[in-house]
Amino acid sequence: MITIETKYLGDLRTENVHLQSGAKIVTDAPCDNRGKGQSFSPTDLLATALGNCIMTIMGIKAMDNGIDIVGTRLEITKIMANDPRRVAEVIVEFFFPENKSYSEEERKLIESVAGSSPVPLSLHPDLKQTIKFNW
Repeated sequence: MITIETKYLGDLRTENVHLQSGAKIVTDAPCDNRGKGQSFSPTDLLATALGNCIMTIMGIKAMDNGIDIVGTRLEITKIMANDPRRVAEVIVEFFFPENKSYSEEERKLIESVAGSSPVPLSLHPDLKQTIKFNW
């Protein structure tokens, strides 16, 4: 079953429709690669997918163990390389809510699943995945 339909709109822009929900994502080529940079680039989506997949698996682990991580935010940094042009590193930094107190056991439990979700496991091993936690 088809998951996503993509249409090329011209000027290095695409529109992507998630068929189950109807949600749309538009991509633009980045300014440093002949694009306008008016939306996420495909490589931005790769970095976003990595951070969000890790957050989702942490959310599942937290939910299963009665740990409240609502309000956790991410800062995602994508580092590009050349020859060939590619994503060389993605840095995902987690900031857990300061107004909540987490035990050492809860922290270890949540951190333990960081690399075990589908996106981190699907990316090429040459892509450096740097994960940081701020409790």
